[in-house]
Amino acid sequence: MVLLGKLAQPVCGLSKVPPPGACRRFWGWLNAVFNKVDYDRIQAVGPDRAASEWLLRCGALVRYQGYQKWQQDYNGLPTGPLGKYKIEAINATDSCIMYRGFDYLDGLEHVTEIKLQKCIYIQDECLQRLSETKNLQKSLLQLQIISCGNVTDKGILALHKLTNLEYLYLSDLPGIREKETTVRILQQALPNLELELDLE
Repeated sequence: MVLLGKLAQPVCGLSKVPPPGACRRFWGWLNAVFNKVDYDRIQAVGPDRAASEWLLRCGALVRYQGYQKWQQDYNGLPTGPLGKYKIEAINATDSCIMYRGFDYLDGLEHVTEIKLQKCIYIQDECLQRLSETKNLQKSLLQLQIISCGNVTDKGILALHKLTNLEYLYLSDLPGIREKETTVRILQQALPNLELELDLE
């Protein structure tokens, strides 16, 4: 009976509630692991496949050039010859993509639209990195940034380097404090940009 009691003690100890913030730290660590760039993988399978794996691992969706269906299942990623599937659109709604993984975007040459919605790790540095990505400067036509609480005027102004951007939708961005000034500067830099705002 005494032996059974001693064996049960460690099991009972597992039922303790973790300290406040422990779960948040664990998920933050796990998300950082998901965003770690594997340069060998990019070389082995090509930039579009490697970026697809990264984006789906982080909870985002991708759509390939010539296809209407959004790819959301990591295990269902299409196979085929290297370079057959080119990412055309990214929907990062509720995903954990973060700055650390943005090197995956460097080799993407066909991305025309990106949606960043409720992305808790997206911040000004991410938007600056996005706008400095040479291939995206050429290909990106539509960008939506919605409910990303860490984005400020500085991040939006950094988008001026996306010279081919045709449409920008900004909504629910409490970090934008100088709306009129930011819009004016951005429109001066990108006169052909259609800018739609739902801010307040």
